[in-house]
Amino acid sequence: MRRAVWIGILAVLAFALILFARFPAYWVMGALPPGYSCDDVDGTLWSGSCGGLMLRHQILLGDLSWQLHPGRLFAGALAAHVKLTQPGGAVDGEAEYSLGGRLSARDVHGTLHLDPALLPQAPAKLRGELRADLSLIELQHGRLADLRGRIEAHNLEQTSGNTTALGDYALSFPGVAPGAALAGELHDLGGPLAVHGTLRMTPEPGFILEGKVATRASVAPELERQLQMLGPPDAQGQRSFSLADTF
Repeated sequence: MRRAVWIGILAVLAFALILFARFPAYWVMGALPPGYSCDDVDGTLWSGSCGGLMLRHQILLGDLSWQLHPGRLFAGALAAHVKLTQPGGAVDGEAEYSLGGRLSARDVHGTLHLDPALLPQAPAKLRGELRADLSLIELQHGRLADLRGRIEAHNLEQTSGNTTALGDYALSFPGVAPGAALAGELHDLGGPLAVHGTLRMTPEPGFILEGKVATRASVAPELERQLQMLGPPDAQGQRSFSLADTF
C-alpha cells in the first residue's frame, strides 16, 4: 500500500514538472501590461513568441520572442533574453524584472526605422534609422534611472515640403553619477550641421536638450533659413538651441 502511495505521488510530481516545463505561453498573456496585446502566441512560458505585439490596438510594435533564464527565479527575479523584430530592423538584449519594481536591460543592440508612432515626441515628418549599443538601461517604478552606451541616428531627413537631409548624430551616455541627473552628450557624425550639446533627463519624467549648432558648406538653403529662427550666430558662427519636453 505504501509503495503504491509513493508511486502515485511521484507520478503526480512528474506530471506537474512536465506541465510546468511545457506551460503554454498563451496562459500568461493576461499578465501583459494594460494596453498591450498579441495577435498570435506560440511556445511556452520558458521559450515562446508573441506575433503582432500591439499597443492600444493601434500601434504595431513587432514580433516579440523570449528565452527565460529559470535560475534567476531563485534570486527573486524574472530574467530572459528578449528580441523584438520589425520590418527592416530588430532589437535584442537581456531583460530582468526584480522585486521592488526594478526593470533593467543589458547588452541591448538593435537597429530600427524612426517611426513617429513609436516615438510621439519625435517630429512627425522626421525619418531616419536608429542604432543602439547600450550596456545598461535601468528603470525604477517606470522611470528611467540609468542609461549607459550609445544611440546613433543615421540618414535623418525632414520630409515636410522638399526632403531635406539633416545628417547623422550620436548620443553617448556614460551612466548616472551619485546625486546627479542622468545626462548624455550629443554630437554630429557628419552632414550639413555641426552640432554639440547635452541631453539631461528631468524628474517629470522628461528631458532638456541644449547645445550649439553651426552650418557647413553642404547645408540646404531651406535648412539654413530654418536655423535663422534661432537668432544671429556668435563669433564662431554657432547658434544656441534649447528643447524641453515631458513623456
